[in-house]
Amino acid sequence: MFEDKTLVCKECGNEFVFTAGEQEFYAEKGFTNEPQRCKACRDARKNAGRGPRTLYTAVCASCGKEAKVPFEPREDRPVYCSECFANMKQN
Repeated sequence: MFEDKTLVCKECGNEFVFTAGEQEFYAEKGFTNEPQRCKACRDARKNAGRGPRTLYTAVCASCGKEAKVPFEPREDRPVYCSECFANMKQN
């Protein structure tokens, strides 16, 4: 039903592919307009309104390594590094 389309980004002028899967997703959501910006320009536009992200340093409660987290750690809650958090999620 849907076929890949090549579109031109109105922001940077580069061509990008509007895939059949993306078109199907747009149709399911009821979107009637095609995207006008490539993924990189959409992401840049989305992040432009945000200020710089503050990262806090904490010690992993599992392995003891230093961990950078986007929230201010509290004493009453354990903080895990990315590896230990992924292992806990997996189990």
